[in-house]
This record gives sequence, C-alpha cells and structure tokens, in this order.
Amino acid sequence: MSTIAPQFRLSRFIASLFDIIFWVLLIFSLVGLPIVFIILFYIKLPIINGQLMTPYLALTWIADPSQTVPIIKSLIHTTFFHVVAFPGFGFAALLSAATIYVERKFLAKIQLRVGPLYCGRIEGILQLMGDGLKLISKEIIIPAKADKPIFWIGPLLFVGTAGAFVSLIPVAPGWVVANPTVSLLAVFATIGFFPIISVLTAWAANNKWTFIGGLRALHQMIAFEIPLILSLLSVVILTGTLNLSQIVQSQQHYWWIVFAPISAIVFFICILAELERIPFDLPEAESEIVAGWLTEFSGMMYGLIQLGTYLKLYAFAGLFTVLFLGGWNGPMVWPPLSPELITHGITIGPVNVQIAGLPLFSQPMLNGTLMFVIKTVGVILLILLPRGVFPRIRIDMLLHTGWYKLIGLAFVNIFIALGLLYAGVLGPGGLIQ
Repeated sequence: MSTIAPQFRLSRFIASLFDIIFWVLLIFSLVGLPIVFIILFYIKLPIINGQLMTPYLALTWIADPSQTVPIIKSLIHTTFFHVVAFPGFGFAALLSAATIYVERKFLAKIQLRVGPLYCGRIEGILQLMGDGLKLISKEIIIPAKADKPIFWIGPLLFVGTAGAFVSLIPVAPGWVVANPTVSLLAVFATIGFFPIISVLTAWAANNKWTFIGGLRALHQMIAFEIPLILSLLSVVILTGTLNLSQIVQSQQHYWWIVFAPISAIVFFICILAELERIPFDLPEAESEIVAGWLTEFSGMMYGLIQLGTYLKLYAFAGLFTVLFLGGWNGPMVWPPLSPELITHGITIGPVNVQIAGLPLFSQPMLNGTLMFVIKTVGVILLILLPRGVFPRIRIDMLLHTGWYKLIGLAFVNIFIALGLLYAGVLGPGGLIQ
C-alpha cells in the first residue's frame, strides 16, 4: 500500500506566512510595546543633539536606527540590566550552562568514555538544549503525602538564594549588582540559607531517603561553614575591609594566595563540601540513598535545583577569584578603545550621541571582565576535577575533617596574617605595598 505525499502549494505557504506575521505583530503591539515603554521610563535616556530623549521619542529608532546605539548604551547602565543580564543572573546562568557541558565532556575525557556526542555534530554541543527541553517537557510529580507548599517553594528559594549570592560577586571595576560596605558578611549570611532550604525541602517530601539526605546536607554544610568563614578572616585582616571590591583593589600588585595559601586550600576544600561535590557528595549518594534530598524532584523542579547548584558553583568560584586570585586584576591584553568613543560619545553620520552622565564601555572594564572569567573558569575546572578521580568518603571522616583539621588549619593562617601585619611586612606602611 502506497501513500501519496502532500503537494506543496505556494498559496498555502504565503497564507501561513502572513498568518504568522499577523500574530507576531499583534502580540508585539499588545504585549511587547507596553513592556518596552515601562523599561524606557525606568532607564536614564541619552542626550542627542542637545535634546533629552524621552520614552516616546525613543521609539523613533524604528525609523532612525542611528538612535539604537545610545538607547542600548543607556539600558546597559540600569540596575535592571545589571540584575537580569550582566553581571547578574543572565551572565551567571550562561556560565553555568557552559559548565554543565564542559563537566560532562571533561569527566568523559578523564575516564576514557564518550561524553555528550550524539545530539549535534560539534562535540554534542546541542545536548544542552536537548536536556533543557526534556526537563521543561517532563511532568512534575508531587508525592501524595508531601507538604505541597514547602515542596513547591523549595526549588524557587534555592535558585533565589543562589541568585542573591551571585549579585554580590564583582566582575569588573564598578560592575557588581550589590556592593554593600560589608559585602563579605552578606556572603556569609546568604550561604547560611542553603542548609535551611535543603533540610526543609527534604522534610516536605515526606520520604525517608530525602530526609536522610537533608540531614546529611545540614550536618555537612554546618560543619564546613565554620572553617570556611575562618579561612577568610586572614584576608580580612590583611586588607582591613569587608568590601569585596576593595579586596580586589588591594591585590593590584600581588594576590593574597601568596600570603594566605593555607586559607586558600581550606576555602577550596570547604567549597567542595558546600557544593556537595565528590568526595563530599554524601547528601546525594545514589548508591546509598537513591538521590538524597533530591529523590522526589522531577521535571523543571529538578531543573531549577540544578540551575541553582551551578549558579552557586559559579558564585563560589568567583568568590575564590575575588579573594585569592586578584579578581579582575591582570595584564592589560584588551586593545585600547578610541578616546573619542569614551569621552565624547559616538558620532553616527551627522548625529553626535552622548550618554548623559554615564561612561561607555572602557578598556579596564572589558579587560577586567576577561581576566575575571579566565580565572573563574580555571577555578571551576579545579572544582570539577575531583569528581573524576576521587571516591566518596564516609560521613564520620567528613565531619572529622570539617570540625577538627580544617578549623585548625584556618587558625594557623590567621596567626600568620597577624604576624605579617604586626611585623610591618604588609598593611598600611608595610614593607610590601
């Protein structure tokens, strides 16, 4: 039995094309334009030829594309852009997605097996998109006896807390979402929510495996948060500040890992435990408790927790870079920008465009971002490496390591930092500036 293939008709194709165009224009008019107007009312618009651009005049870029550049320049200096795109959630989510792909290929190379390869022709690069679509399309199953409100809100709280952590990491000079005077204390306060969220979510699932995993996560995070905080006190003593941006500025000539190597090692080990990475993955030990406190999550709820986990991974790697590796400091490799572009704005044909009171992208900003990304990616690869070579340790060994060994090592570097400070080697008026 043969089947007849449907014939192609140009009239149907043109009709469907016009149908798509009609619906796109309708949705843009009813939804897109109001959103654009709301955004334009909250951003600082540029001055063009001596006239301040208004939200209504801003839409003239449709007829005059030369005005698109200054409007975009105004948008990137808004708090909304910093939070959503760069250096906030969007930038961190992009690096997190790349980390997921690199981790799978990286571990496959280490263990001599095939990583993601069959989805897409270029080293399985489209596997990320396929996995994302799979998580979005899967059904979300809620256990019958679960505490549903807490079970639903748990992944959202996890992602939100990870996003708050990301907002405190300075990427380049002046490019940070939140820059309080005591931003390092804000980091400690933020990461303190993770064990609470983990144990609450595990309890809400009403499953013995999730609850055991939640208790393990609680014990593990509390045991390693104390040496984590103590390991950073040596940097605070040497810099005399709790502001992360000022800590980066203090490393223009040398990195603090040179004078606080023990603190850096302790902090790195604590990062592995806080992220529940091998060899400290006891809260999710699949060979013992199925998947630990993540056992009952499915679909996009599981995807949200994975997103929060990798956001947290990026934030901890960025924090290590900021505290011990000089942050955005590094050799100037970015080519210099035109002085007229930086100080006088952009000239497009007969139109001179200036951003009122706002600097354009500068060479230090671009170079700082490049240096920060290179260092952070290097730290991320070091965090991923133990998963391919180390086994899981027992919980008694884990707690003994956190409560005894790491706390002692953290105090050693605190005493070294105090010795360098009072001996006049470092600090204000020290031998090494």
